[in-house]
Amino acid sequence: MTEELKKRIDEAIASHRVVIFMKGTPHFPMCGFSRSAVETLQAAGATEVAAFNVLQDPELREGIKVYSNWPTIPQVYIDGKFIGGSDILRELHERGELARLVRG
Repeated sequence: MTEELKKRIDEAIASHRVVIFMKGTPHFPMCGFSRSAVETLQAAGATEVAAFNVLQDPELREGIKVYSNWPTIPQVYIDGKFIGGSDILRELHERGELARLVRG
């Protein structure tokens, strides 16, 4: 991963409380896992989610996997911390923990 890409990812995560790197957009997800992650965030009460469509940026699509050391997309960050993908979000939501995270 280039230093420039790492800086772009750092800035995206630092500039927003809730960030999702996904396939598509929240209004038009391009995979079921991305759709599930967006729906779970919304169900937990996240109202402002910064979304980055990795399908429009192949460098970001591969770079975010290196950045997080996590092989799949979507990837969610809350308050600068990597949370995980759609399955982890769903588990956190079912336990009531995701709502606490998104509320801050």
